[in-house]
Amino acid sequence: MTSRTPPLNPDTLDRIVAQARRDAQQREKGYRERALKMYPWVCGRCAREFTRDNVRELTVHHRNHNHDDNPPDGSNWELLCVYCHDNEHARYIDHVRGGALGPDAAPEPATGKPFAALRDLLGK
Repeated sequence: MTSRTPPLNPDTLDRIVAQARRDAQQREKGYRERALKMYPWVCGRCAREFTRDNVRELTVHHRNHNHDDNPPDGSNWELLCVYCHDNEHARYIDHVRGGALGPDAAPEPATGKPFAALRDLLGK
């Protein structure tokens, strides 16, 4: 026996999504401001330095990847530039998936022969 829930009203769904986004932005603003006061404005990976003009490119990375874990001492944060932050999350996703190809997958052998006609071209 399956119970069917009535579909959500689109206006209700829009309100729920908008509230969730506002809540996430408010949380982010809180820990971002604290981290910027707590740490020097330098990327923790590439050591790029930031000023008031470009600090918007400096992000707060959660070391344990839990965005709700925001201890008052900032021990779960590090400041990363947007490029290093994207790279860190891409590496984490690859790690969780077991590498880019998966844990048991082996890469396909290369079958293309890009230089097959090179001898003919050089001979002309």
